[in-house]
Amino acid sequence: MHYNQLGQSGLFVSELCLGTMTFGGGEGIWGAIGALQQRDANAMVKTALDAGVNFIDTANVYSAGLSERITGQALKDLGIPRDEVVVATKVLGPMGTGPNARGAGRGHIMDQVDASLTRLGLDYIDLYQIHGFDNATSIEETLTALTDLVRSGKVRYIGLSNWAAWRIMKGIGITQARGLAPIASLQAYYSLAGRELEREVVPLLTSEGLGLMVWSPLAGGFLSGKYTRETDGAVEGRRARFDFPPVDKERTYDVVDVLAAIAKDRGVSLAAVALGWLLHQPAVSSVIIGATRPEQLTDNLTASALTLTAGELERIGAASALKPEYPGWMLERQGEYRQGQSRVR
Repeated sequence: MHYNQLGQSGLFVSELCLGTMTFGGGEGIWGAIGALQQRDANAMVKTALDAGVNFIDTANVYSAGLSERITGQALKDLGIPRDEVVVATKVLGPMGTGPNARGAGRGHIMDQVDASLTRLGLDYIDLYQIHGFDNATSIEETLTALTDLVRSGKVRYIGLSNWAAWRIMKGIGITQARGLAPIASLQAYYSLAGRELEREVVPLLTSEGLGLMVWSPLAGGFLSGKYTRETDGAVEGRRARFDFPPVDKERTYDVVDVLAAIAKDRGVSLAAVALGWLLHQPAVSSVIIGATRPEQLTDNLTASALTLTAGELERIGAASALKPEYPGWMLERQGEYRQGQSRVR
């Protein structure tokens, strides 16, 4: 297991992170994603930690808080020393019926950090993330509240999730101008079935030194090896109950064909190759893996030991490459006159 610095912070996290969205279950999407209860969750956490994972990600909305509660209890049941695990959670979604029981406003953030700490049974949260963008709240209010949490000791680092590049940059500008706590990381969707992050967000993260945590690296199971042109529509699983994130199936089947061939040659699973490709991307700090069965987690963990060759990476990259899109194709064309003159990008 490799450990990467999270952005420009002093925090080092395992390249694979245990996601706990499958803990708890309940109504709606939570039951469709997973319903692991305490005993099975304890086993998942132990398997991950034994493999060298030191990073666990959850959120207050997962199973209406039950995921946090199960995660915290697992750490207690397993007797994990606090300084040996990095715990990340998130805030944004509705946690009540009132109009203020949601969003990234100061009141909701302050209420929910205390609620998360109680559920997790912890004195502090290593990484506290805003789960998405709140159109009703100014970025200044959100970042000021997060800074106050860092200064209080309840939170050590702050991050964002699912923000557009221009909003991330605006947030960075505000933190620098006002002396607020720096943004350490972004959690975002990134997979071989969806590389759109590379257009604007990845260059921004690289330029500004933010870490990248990847969610749904297997595209909601589409890159697990179960889905091929031959099995289309005939596979039972998470995507049959919760078809998310969106996938261009025809394009992704071409990617699956390449991954399958490499997996066969290397004697590993297709999922391990898909995860391995992400681990080779320089912008990626940690890839979040979740599972509903022990064998899924064990298989995903093998990606940490998989080193893809330059040729394999080239084949995968070609099959999954994004279509040219403006202004990218124009910037590339107009940049030709500087080719070879500068290393600045």
